[in-house]
Amino acid sequence: MSTSQKTSSPLSSLGVPTFTPVARAILRIGAGLLFMQHGAQKLFGLFGGVDGNGATAELFSQFGVAGVLEFFGGLLFVAGLFTRSVAAVLALLMIVAYFIAHAPQGLVPILNGGELALLYACVFIFFAGSTPGAWSIDGARS
Repeated sequence: MSTSQKTSSPLSSLGVPTFTPVARAILRIGAGLLFMQHGAQKLFGLFGGVDGNGATAELFSQFGVAGVLEFFGGLLFVAGLFTRSVAAVLALLMIVAYFIAHAPQGLVPILNGGELALLYACVFIFFAGSTPGAWSIDGARS
């Protein structure tokens, strides 16, 4: 379905327009920009870096590879380019991150600090199975 097509909803039968493509775009762009910040911390030492003092992760370490995926995967996600494939990779990254960094501290996400990783995973799973919404390169190519 292209982003210019209207999506059917219960409200559309009442004459209320649907904003689903725009809502998807806002979620995609907002989540992608926030996700990129995690990569920028690891790769460029921005926002305090990995240690709070501007340090960066070694590129070929687990943290460095995560930073590359977070920053450049987030950039592709914001642009809406290869959205479904990128979202699937990023969802897997967040699930692995949860089990490596958070689950060993306990199984309850709010107690082990893993709720953000799981929330990102949910957003990425949504986009792996959905269209990117409005304002995407994928939408313009179809």
